[in-house]
Amino acid sequence: MKKIDHIGVAVRDLDKALSLYRDVLGMAIGGTDEVPAQKVRLAFVPVGDTRLELLEPTQADSNIAKFLESRGEGVHHIALEVEDIEGALARLKEKGVRLINPEPVKGAHNTRIAFLHPKETNGVLLELVEQPADPPHG
Repeated sequence: MKKIDHIGVAVRDLDKALSLYRDVLGMAIGGTDEVPAQKVRLAFVPVGDTRLELLEPTQADSNIAKFLESRGEGVHHIALEVEDIEGALARLKEKGVRLINPEPVKGAHNTRIAFLHPKETNGVLLELVEQPADPPHG
């Protein structure tokens, strides 16, 4: 694990949330993206060496929509950057860690991601993130 890549925050209205961070808190807004496979629209807000990832559901059956329905807005997950996601997943499987994604899936900005089951990680949803060879800025 190299570092905390980002902290995911579930929001009901991405534009309203961006207004808070940009207009009220004076923070720069990084790149935005939509990940159809995850059924989310998102934006990154850089904070020092990490980022906040604001996540708005695009469909009522998305994991983020379900999270918002049961828990409301707030911290959804912590993402840890890894250099080799396949290797990290293989090591976790060898140790018997339950994975939500046993294989990497496409994430925002051409990343490859996988989630660990929160029952294995003290109730915290952890995401592994492998950055593309030439990551976008933002």
